[in-house]
Amino acid sequence: MFYQEKLEAELARANKNSPKRASLLGRLLAWLSVLLLLAAVAIGGYGWRYAHTPFPLDGGPRAFVLERGTTMRMAANQLAAEGLVESPWLLTVLARLTGDAGRIKAGSYELSEPVTPLQLLAKLTDGDVSSATLTIVEGWNWRQVKAALAKDPDLRHDTASMDDAAILAAIGAKAPSPEGLFFPDTYHFGKQSSDIQVLKRAHEAMQKQLAAAWEARAANLPLQSPYEALTLASIVEKETGAANDRPMISSVFHNRMRIGMRLQTDPTVIYGLGEAFDGNLKRVHLETDTPYNSYTRGGLPPTPIAMPGMAALLAATNPASSKALYFVAKGDGSSYFSSTLAEHNQAVRRYQLGAK
Repeated sequence: MFYQEKLEAELARANKNSPKRASLLGRLLAWLSVLLLLAAVAIGGYGWRYAHTPFPLDGGPRAFVLERGTTMRMAANQLAAEGLVESPWLLTVLARLTGDAGRIKAGSYELSEPVTPLQLLAKLTDGDVSSATLTIVEGWNWRQVKAALAKDPDLRHDTASMDDAAILAAIGAKAPSPEGLFFPDTYHFGKQSSDIQVLKRAHEAMQKQLAAAWEARAANLPLQSPYEALTLASIVEKETGAANDRPMISSVFHNRMRIGMRLQTDPTVIYGLGEAFDGNLKRVHLETDTPYNSYTRGGLPPTPIAMPGMAALLAATNPASSKALYFVAKGDGSSYFSSTLAEHNQAVRRYQLGAK
C-alpha cells in the first residue's frame, strides 16, 4: 500500500506540471520553426544571388575544354581551379536542383563576357561549344588532307598514331585506301573535336554525293562500280583547268576506255611518284612502271588520286557526247580537244611548242 500511494502522488505531481512543460515545448518549437524559416530564407536568398550574379571574368575572354566523361562535380572543380567560377560545390548543387547535372556536354567552350551560374549551366547543357572550320579543297590528295588535319590547332589529333587501315576502320570505310574518300567542303566542328569525327563526316558526304552521281549516270558507261566512277572523277578533277572542260575531259577518258586505249594522263604518273616528285615531270617518269602509271598500264589506276568535287563526279558519270581521244592545254586554263592523233599533234605544236 505504501508504494502504491507514493506512485499515485508522483503521478499527481507530474499531471500538475505537464501544462507548463507542454507550453514551454510549444514555445521552443515555435522559435525553432522561426529560426528554420529565417535560415531557409537566408539560404534561399544567398542561393538566388549566387545563381544570378555573374562570375568575374578577369583578363578578358577565357576558354576551357571539358573532356568526354566529365561529371558536373568534376567540371565545377576544374572551372574553379582555372579561376572561372566561385564556390564549385554550390554550382554543383544548383545543377542538381535544376536537373542539369547529368546533361552537361563535352567540348571546347569560350566565355567572352561574364556569365551567371545559370547562364553557364545553360551553355554547358546546350553544348554551346566554340566552333572552328576545316576546308578540304577539291583536288587535294590524302597526304594533303592529313597535313591539314595535323596542323589544325582546334582539332584533337586522334589519327596521329593510326595507320590508314585503322583510320578506314574508324570511319567505317570499305575501300583499299583513304584516297578520294573525303568530299571537298568546309566542315564546322566544336573546338577540340576528334579529327576522326571530321573525316567521318567528310566520308559520309562523299558517299552521299557519289551515290547521287552514280544513280544519275548516263547509260552504257565503261564503268563497273561507283568506286570506278570515283577514281575517274579524281582524274578529271586533276586534269581540269577550266570548269567547263570537265565533261569533255571525261568524254576523252570514256572514249579511250571503250576502245582499250591507255588513259595516258600525267596526274596518275605524278601520284604514283608520291613525295619523290619534285614538280618536274620527265620522260623517264612516263616510262617507269608503277601501279598508277597510265602510260604503261591500261585501265583505271587501283585507287583514286585525289578528292573530286561534285562537278567532277557528275562529269565522270555524265560525260559529253564526243569522239575526242586527245586534249592539250591551250595555256589559258582551257583545253583543245581532238579526235585524231594528227589533229592532236598539230594542236600540241600550236599550243605547247608555239608553232603556227
